[in-house]
Amino acid sequence: MSVTYLRSSLLVAVLVTAGAGFANANSTQNVPSIHDRVQAYMAQSQQDAKQPGAPKFSEQDMATMQAAAEKLAKDMPEPGLKVGDKAPDFSLPNAFGKQVRLSDYLKKGPVILAFYRGAWCPFCNIQLHALHESMPQFKQYNANLIMVTLQTPDKSLDQIKKDKYTFQVLSDLDSSVIKKYKLYFELPADLIAVYKKLGLDIEVFNGKGRNELPVPGTYIIDTSGVIRAANADTDYKKRMEPQAIIDALKKIQ
Repeated sequence: MSVTYLRSSLLVAVLVTAGAGFANANSTQNVPSIHDRVQAYMAQSQQDAKQPGAPKFSEQDMATMQAAAEKLAKDMPEPGLKVGDKAPDFSLPNAFGKQVRLSDYLKKGPVILAFYRGAWCPFCNIQLHALHESMPQFKQYNANLIMVTLQTPDKSLDQIKKDKYTFQVLSDLDSSVIKKYKLYFELPADLIAVYKKLGLDIEVFNGKGRNELPVPGTYIIDTSGVIRAANADTDYKKRMEPQAIIDALKKIQ
């Protein structure tokens, strides 16, 4: 099964098991809206699901995915570090194998630090594209963007080459950083089985034995290393908007 087909399959499941209740961010000219793009993507996928040959899920598959989502929300009601916390320093390899340290970037200016699930996740790709397009606005506040994922550097390099990303994409190969930021969770065995049936093997992206993911989270960190704005939600469709990032950067100038 192709990755494209897989992404459509997973999205059909999302449409059935989750509502479309997204917090709409204030829109500003030339600043992309993740919310609007997610809504458009989901609407198109609803149409695609009506086509002959669209993926069908058993009631057990749907129940497994719903139960996993509910358990994660219960287990992690307030994931991630909070505003005012000191951001843990770290050094991780980027897509080219070079070590990148957070504190080195904080010497240059504020850092937008965002954790995402992987190249296989359509909502992550929407987020990455929106942040990439917002880089000129971020640079007005001397801010740098660092993305962190559990996937291996070669998977990140494929993304960078395809989409011409200019920001750092780092690989947390032992999940230590994601644990420090309180975003770590492990996929339950029954959900792993459903994913594999759909053609998604997380280990292909993360490495053997690593069926784990971060709760998507975004942090705006000032030059003293203090978190000035934060967003993390077990509902992986919800991400901090570029405009919210810009608003946070304005406040720390």
